Amino acid sequence: MDDVDIPAGIQQALSEFLDRQEERLAAIGPELTEQVRAARDATSGGKRLRPSFCYWGYRAAGGDPALPILPAAASLEMLHVSALVHDDVMDSSDVRRGAPAAHRRFEALQRERAGKTGRGGDPVGFGVGAAILLGDLCLIWADELLHTSGFDAAALARAEQYFDAVRVEVTAGQYLDLVAQASGESDMDLALRVLRYKSATYTVERPLHIGAALAGGDARLTASLSGYGLPLGEAFQLRDDLLGVFGDPALTGKPAGDDLREGKRTVLIAYAVDHASEIQLTEFNRLFGRPDLDDDEIQLLREILQDSRAVQACEELITDRTEDALDALDRAPLADDTARKALTDLAIAATSRNV
Repeated sequence: MDDVDIPAGIQQALSEFLDRQEERLAAIGPELTEQVRAARDATSGGKRLRPSFCYWGYRAAGGDPALPILPAAASLEMLHVSALVHDDVMDSSDVRRGAPAAHRRFEALQRERAGKTGRGGDPVGFGVGAAILLGDLCLIWADELLHTSGFDAAALARAEQYFDAVRVEVTAGQYLDLVAQASGESDMDLALRVLRYKSATYTVERPLHIGAALAGGDARLTASLSGYGLPLGEAFQLRDDLLGVFGDPALTGKPAGDDLREGKRTVLIAYAVDHASEIQLTEFNRLFGRPDLDDDEIQLLREILQDSRAVQACEELITDRTEDALDALDRAPLADDTARKALTDLAIAATSRNV
């Protein structure tokens, strides 16, 4: 295994970048410090999956690790933070990575200010608006991080097509997710499209493509990385959906059962709706998506998901897609066997039960 410390390298790149942004924004006004502090907190921690796949896509194409691949890969972590901040606003989530979601953070800040001065605008509205702007800033910064990473113009031009694609695809996937929730119905085809575009391409496939493009990887390698990345990305999201219902909050960083309260129309839910008994379905429809669900009601929904075999079906899909990914990886024309071992380990880590 390569001895590079990817999480530490990504954190260093993000911290140095935000140091520069803080100085830049301070010239506009001291109020902007709040945005930079929120960005620092939001970019601390996490699994660093997307930068890791970018790094090993680069190595798979024979990229020189002495070149600035970690600062370039950090752009994907900044993009991820942008998506998380906006996603939490849309879902009205209270917690992210064990801390208040960005809009709740800004809401509390405004509430504190208003308490001191006895005046001020609506804290909730301020929190939402400030978080949207933070997400927008992180999206802009993601692009800047890539383009100031230190790669030459030719390498950046190769990577740009995939970086553009991932931003379009994750935004499209977010909208499909929003449509699915708003529909009030569970449709397996739509759930699978959300799975692919909100997560699979965004988490694994495109980061691999960006890394390989920076190293000058050819079309054959790019196609092989898709054969590995797409099924693995789907397996990762299926695991994440299970954890959203059954996960330990100490590991997931979010309250248990939040996806049930939010009414997330995932593959897990679509399968349950298709296979539940009439009595189970009536009870499920009565409870699913209610923000005030208590622990007993969440447990009842969990039992319906298990009894309808939706959980088992998702576990089987995770196993099948992970095996497909690893089979594709075995056949892939990688330039570096260290990358093959690392991508094998990442596949196992990304789909494990405690990810």
